[in-house]
Formats: sequence, structure tokens, C-alpha cells
Amino acid sequence: MARSMSFFIFIALLAFAPICFSFKSNNDNLYRQYYYKSCPQALEIVKSVVAKAVAKEARMAASLLRLHFHDCFVKGCDASLLLDSSNGIVTEKGSNPNKNSARGFEVLDEIKSALEKECPQTVSCADILALAARDSTVLSGGPNWEVPLGRRDSRSASLSGSNNNIPAPNNTFDSILSKFKRQGLDLVDLVALSGSHTIGNSRCTSFRQRLYNQSGNNKPDSTLDQSYAAQLRNRCPKSGGDQNLFFLDFVSPTKFDNSYFKLLLASKGLLNSDQVLTTKSEESLALVKQYAENNALFFDHFAKSMVKMGNISPLTGSSGEIRKTCRKINSS
Repeated sequence: MARSMSFFIFIALLAFAPICFSFKSNNDNLYRQYYYKSCPQALEIVKSVVAKAVAKEARMAASLLRLHFHDCFVKGCDASLLLDSSNGIVTEKGSNPNKNSARGFEVLDEIKSALEKECPQTVSCADILALAARDSTVLSGGPNWEVPLGRRDSRSASLSGSNNNIPAPNNTFDSILSKFKRQGLDLVDLVALSGSHTIGNSRCTSFRQRLYNQSGNNKPDSTLDQSYAAQLRNRCPKSGGDQNLFFLDFVSPTKFDNSYFKLLLASKGLLNSDQVLTTKSEESLALVKQYAENNALFFDHFAKSMVKMGNISPLTGSSGEIRKTCRKINSS
């Protein structure tokens, strides 16, 4: 009896344990044990600072996750996004996708400062971004995965790349998919990674046209649930209120789950770039339905796609540098 009870307890604990996925990087220069000897406390330091920031403000989890995405789609995962304008560098922070919306830089500064004290010029800002994105996901209730490490930091930024490569809220489905394919990502990656909108907020200016003039006919987007649209219009007027914030997933805005996909099926996706996943492609619609029905499948695909995205054109070996501070390149 005692033995069977012990087995039951073991199974119960297993059921409530966090899901952890382990994937091999398709880039042999990146591997999860990269800092085991050079900075064994690196992962714990990152997780500790992120946990403190998210406990202080739940929205920070989505902000940090978004920074990794916006970094990787421009010149690869090289922390170019974190550079301020100086030494001939024009910051990516001023691009259309980032201006007045990219945030969380002070959290990364705190992480970098702690790591520099522990092991100077060892852990790259690019790896910090990848780890912070994973930790933010887990802290919000999402999947865990092993992050391949060993990226180095860029010594340049690309404002034009940031303006042109990152999908915009009003882009067509074909445009969004082409931007993903340009990075070596596919339709599954697009739909799975869009699921990150299960947490976080968006500004009125990012979806206003859906409420008033989606197709140039002074009418709201017909693919948007009209009762939901009426609620949104209360705080997102035709003019003004550009920075007013709205939950991307109003059902569980701080919990990483599959309710985002359920909202898409109810025509309550906030951004045009969300809703087109159900209206412009039978294949993407099928994936949305699968994820809405199967949270474990969404978690599995999301984790794999995050590893895949984190492998976009990393600088390794002697390329780039390990910055002393994430906001500027090292002085030569």
C-alpha cells in the first residue's frame, strides 16, 4: 500500500512539474553548456534578474521576449538592437517597429552589470537576450527549453533592416510569411511564434485602422468581431490616444497559454497580423485550430521555433565581440 501510494505521489508531482524541452541547435557553434566553465553562474544570474523584473511588472515578460524577436530579425541574433546611437551607429531603437514600444533595456543593463562583476567580458548581450526570452516565457507559465549559447555581439546596427525586416501589425499575410521565410523560418514558425501574443500589450496606433478604415472605405475590418471592436473604440478613438495600451489576449493577458488562438477563432485577434492567420491561409488556420485545441502541441512547437529563431545568423568564433555594456561597442 505504501509503495503504491509513493508511486501515486511521484506521478502527481510529475504532472505538475514544468514542461522542459531539449533541442539540438542546428548551428554547431552554439551549445547549451557554453558557459559551464567560463561563467557557471550565468544562467542563474539572468533568471534571477528577469524574475525580479517580471515580479515587479508582469508586462516585462512580453517586452523581453519581443526584444529577442526584434533583434534576431535584423542582421541575426547579435544584440544590434541594444546599441544606442554613437560612434557612427544609428540605433535600431528609433525604427518604426521599436520607437515608443521597445522596452526592457534597463533590465538587460542590470543583467549585464551583474554578469560583468561575476565574469568580465564573458557572456554576450546576444545570449542574454536569448536567455531572458526563455526565462520570461517560463515565468509566465509557458514552456521551458534549453537555449543554445555562444553568440557574440555585433559592432554595428541596421535601422533600415529594422524598418524593413520586422513584420508590421498591418502587413498582409503574404508579406509577413515572406519576412519569416527570409530568415529561414516557415509557416509553422510563424503561427507558433505569433502565439507569444498570448502575453503583453499593443498600442492603439497599431490597430486603429481596423476599427475605422481598414480598406480605405471608412468602415471597420469585417473580420473583427463587431462587439469587440465597439469596446476597443471606447479607448482607441479616430485621433489621439495613440499610446493607449490594450491586452493582446484579454482572457489571460499575463499567462502564457493557448487562449490567444481561441480568440483568433472567435474573430477577436487584436492586430491585423494576428487575425490574418485565420482568414488568409487554410494551412495557418489549421494550425491555429490545432493550437487552440492542444496547449501541449503549441508549447512544443513554440519552444522548437524559439530555438530555430535564436539560430538566425549568430556571430561566433572571432566574429563580433563580447561587449562590456550592451548599449555601446567596446572602444578599440
